[in-house]
Amino acid sequence: MNVATIGTGFIVGWFLDAVKDSEGIECIGIYSRKEESGRKLADAYGVEKVYTDLDEMLAVDDIDFIYVASPNSLHYEQSLKALQAGKNVICEKPFTPTLAQLDHLIETARERNLFLFEAIVNQHNPNYKTIKQQLDRIGQVRMVQCNYSQYSSRYDRYLEHEVTNAFSPEFSGGALSDINIYCLHFTIGLFGEPKDAHYYPNIGFNGIDTSGVAILEYDGFQAVCVGCKDTRSECISQIQGEKGYITVHAEPSNCAQFDLYIGKDKAEDLNTKQRDITLYYELQDFKKIFEENDHAACDALLEHSRKVVSVYEKLRKGAGILFACDK
Repeated sequence: MNVATIGTGFIVGWFLDAVKDSEGIECIGIYSRKEESGRKLADAYGVEKVYTDLDEMLAVDDIDFIYVASPNSLHYEQSLKALQAGKNVICEKPFTPTLAQLDHLIETARERNLFLFEAIVNQHNPNYKTIKQQLDRIGQVRMVQCNYSQYSSRYDRYLEHEVTNAFSPEFSGGALSDINIYCLHFTIGLFGEPKDAHYYPNIGFNGIDTSGVAILEYDGFQAVCVGCKDTRSECISQIQGEKGYITVHAEPSNCAQFDLYIGKDKAEDLNTKQRDITLYYELQDFKKIFEENDHAACDALLEHSRKVVSVYEKLRKGAGILFACDK
């Protein structure tokens, strides 16, 4: 399985770390607008070819997958271009700003019998899968709390009115897009699409959300999803049932460690000691689906992504957060 990447941010480095640890997967090309940035990343990971022309890279027959890790606003355009060139696609979160864009990508992939995946790590991590299997033990769920707060390395510059991609409406940034999206995936992956959803953000000077609270309404319980790029706190998630509860003592993106309580008593330890680079697990799942030509498994993952993008779009538009693609 030969992959090529778009982007040179830190997430691409993590992806290439996962590729390096994966048997039967190789990165054979890196696209960057700047030769210098692409070459630096390529040299660090032993990738021979750097492209500054995306069309040139997409024309390479040996490339099976394109990994799209560009700014959020470019996900749709570059994923579509890759699919139209006959390449399978792994696209970073958030998949697209709108459900209409995602549906167009799905339609294009199916027309060409290609695979399309969202790179959302928690859905593939062993501990998250175990949590899903253990939900029945805690009885009727009554409350879900999910907090991912991480002070952005770019927030100080934002306070000086310097807008980077992470805080730019033009680049589809903001706390909901970049960090709370993990809470949405965590919750919707366990309980499905809510019957209603509202977002209450803290809005910065340029109309972007620097932090916020999403309330997802389900039959019989509420889910509270907090995402902050302007403050830091312990990242913790809890699923509270009538017979017990589950506490995740880590970011909802990786679910590094969790505890299961039945009543007041801590149950057996069901944790898997996960790899530090948790992108490894999604890559293994994608490789298996690709090798087995399992389009049903791909469709199931896409259906989950559709639910998340639908809720994500409703939340941000309901809060008045508009991107360039909405105008």
